[in-house]
Amino acid sequence: MRLNERLKTIGNMVKANACCLDVGCDHAFLDIYLVERNQNIRPIASDVAQGPLFQAKENIKKYHLEDKIECRLGNGLDTYSEEVDTIIISGMGGRNMIGIFKDHMEVLKKVDTVILSPNNYQEDVKRFLTKHCFYISNEELVKDGKFIYQIIVFSRGRKKYSKREYFFGPILLEKKGKLFQEYYQRELKSREILIQMLPKNYRVKKFLVTKEIQMIQEELDS
Repeated sequence: MRLNERLKTIGNMVKANACCLDVGCDHAFLDIYLVERNQNIRPIASDVAQGPLFQAKENIKKYHLEDKIECRLGNGLDTYSEEVDTIIISGMGGRNMIGIFKDHMEVLKKVDTVILSPNNYQEDVKRFLTKHCFYISNEELVKDGKFIYQIIVFSRGRKKYSKREYFFGPILLEKKGKLFQEYYQRELKSREILIQMLPKNYRVKKFLVTKEIQMIQEELDS
């Protein structure tokens, strides 16, 4: 099936033989793709809303995969069960993702892999997961239309990261490349606009944004 680049990249990051919970599955396109990869991946399509889950079930039926993909209705990690070893969450804000994990901290103690593609607050997400016994095992930047997304794979274990590594991503710093330059040129521009718009009394915020601008400029010039 045809899949956008963001979901396809996420799908390719799932290990063979994984049992994964796709939180906020929407139309279950990712879950269908995971089965079609033919690597014994067992997806569970989960969504908080009846509408998307109904559409997911219809798509699963269309591809005759009812015996391969299970659908579950529930909020966040309410649909977790013991066989799940991989959590996937994509297409929502980073702080919403953190909230989902905070509601079920026991799940983080049981799974081996977490694959996330937050729309924002990526650094907060990285700090939260690494604080709770995960390290960053893979990262990708993906351009889908006019947008560029970060995809981060967390694996069980511990590593220490610098401020720079949290901000840019330790693996993205190693890979760099054209998309890295484009992504952080955009991040630089958005911060330059922000600092002009901030009121004078936002001194702390202005200081922090200024430090980020300096860090991005240094990285782009290196």
